[in-house]
Amino acid sequence: MGNNYRMVAKTLFGFEDILAQELRNLGAIDIENGVRSVSFWGDKGFMYKANLCLRTALKIVKPVQSFKVRNEKELYDKMYAIPWENLMSVHETLAVDAVVHSDAFNHSLYVALKTKDAIVDRFRNIRGKRPDVDLKHPDLRISVHIQKDTCTVSLDSSGASLHHRGYRTATNIAPINEVLAAGMLLLSGWNGQSDFLDPMCGSGTIPVEAAMIACNIPANINRKEFAFEKWSDFDADLFEKVTDSSLNKTREFYHKIYAYDKAPSAVRKAKDNIRNANLAEYITLEQEDFFATEKNTEGKLHMVFNPPYGERLSNTDMERFYSSIGDTLKQGYPGTDAWLITSNLEALKYVGLRPSRKIKLFNGRLESKLVKYEMYEGSKKGKWM
Repeated sequence: MGNNYRMVAKTLFGFEDILAQELRNLGAIDIENGVRSVSFWGDKGFMYKANLCLRTALKIVKPVQSFKVRNEKELYDKMYAIPWENLMSVHETLAVDAVVHSDAFNHSLYVALKTKDAIVDRFRNIRGKRPDVDLKHPDLRISVHIQKDTCTVSLDSSGASLHHRGYRTATNIAPINEVLAAGMLLLSGWNGQSDFLDPMCGSGTIPVEAAMIACNIPANINRKEFAFEKWSDFDADLFEKVTDSSLNKTREFYHKIYAYDKAPSAVRKAKDNIRNANLAEYITLEQEDFFATEKNTEGKLHMVFNPPYGERLSNTDMERFYSSIGDTLKQGYPGTDAWLITSNLEALKYVGLRPSRKIKLFNGRLESKLVKYEMYEGSKKGKWM
């Protein structure tokens, strides 16, 4: 396969198929779905492109070695045996992240510490001095994943999770993760084919991600840095070429994206974030109470939103709030495909409409459902449960 090597893109539960499709669209080969991950083959330029363009990836890692481990001595010895001096110099800094699903190891921090000890001991014995640890901005971020008795050691090419797009400086209570927002949009079939509305936009994440999808703007174009930029083999010219090529694939968007929120503070924050993303020309932001609105566009409307929940909505209000969502959709939004995510599965009963689709997702640690309500034109305005 020439200069190609295996990489793994990590994602959220339920996004494996759409991430695999994104990778296919970008030109990856030998794509295989895992659990919350998709593996693929590509070269260095493709690794840069994956970090820059993938909407539903949280991290892109490059596996170094995989081996069996049954106890901490084996872990240390096998980590020590990896030729780390070929991957970094003694003057560079490192950080180790670990994820553990194993009976033999039950502390991810302990696994990370053991790995770090093995690496610095090897350097001390071979080079006479050891590299330093820098947890915030290391030159090399090492990812350790133990599943039962299999340990996979990878280099993290992304650094901070790729949901940190770089445009969001202001957030509300419980803001939606950018990768979750993008994945919901892609699962809903959004690709810029109609007008769009987020009627409860909070700090504006869903409308921003919707505009980026509609215009085919690389997801992480506003990000300040990727971990691979500190690697010893980083090719700045190649990265610039990949970036320019990705920006050349943007497209014009001929519809409108609307974003409402009834809270002035949310509208202010959304305005900042939309401006940071350079998308103000595509998104019409208004202070509106969704329950006092009706559809103001011709033709099909695509709606995706994240209603308040948990700490943003008390139980006493929940029944009235969700029934108001159903009433507003029924009475004011014919010809609309409305998608919403909620972790309050009980609340969906009060919407009073039958969802045509339900997709299980997680919002943080909360099990959630992404549901679709199809509001028909004319007499079929909403089907009762």
